[in-house]
Amino acid sequence: MQDIEANWSPVEQKTAREAFEKAYQREISALLEQVRATTNEMAELDELWTLHDFLSAKRHEIDGKYDYNYQVLLFVFANLIKDGWLHLEELQNLEQEKLAKIAALTRM
Repeated sequence: MQDIEANWSPVEQKTAREAFEKAYQREISALLEQVRATTNEMAELDELWTLHDFLSAKRHEIDGKYDYNYQVLLFVFANLIKDGWLHLEELQNLEQEKLAKIAALTRM
């Protein structure tokens, strides 16, 4: 039995990279929009420090979430789907076994 996490065809690699980048860009765009809206409403210095703390935590979260390592990529994709940054349909060029595993992980 081959390890499905370890074997990625060139087509799957391209699909995975494109989906990964789309999800990342969606999340970053949403974050930037949120920061713009927040900064437009700031009136106190404490609000600035709160934003700083929020952004520090968000950076840690995003850096940990976006791990482009084929050994864990199915888990990354499942989490991105659960978080709403990616759609299973965007991974349709992956082999059926990988898609089934991602779909199952999204239900956990």
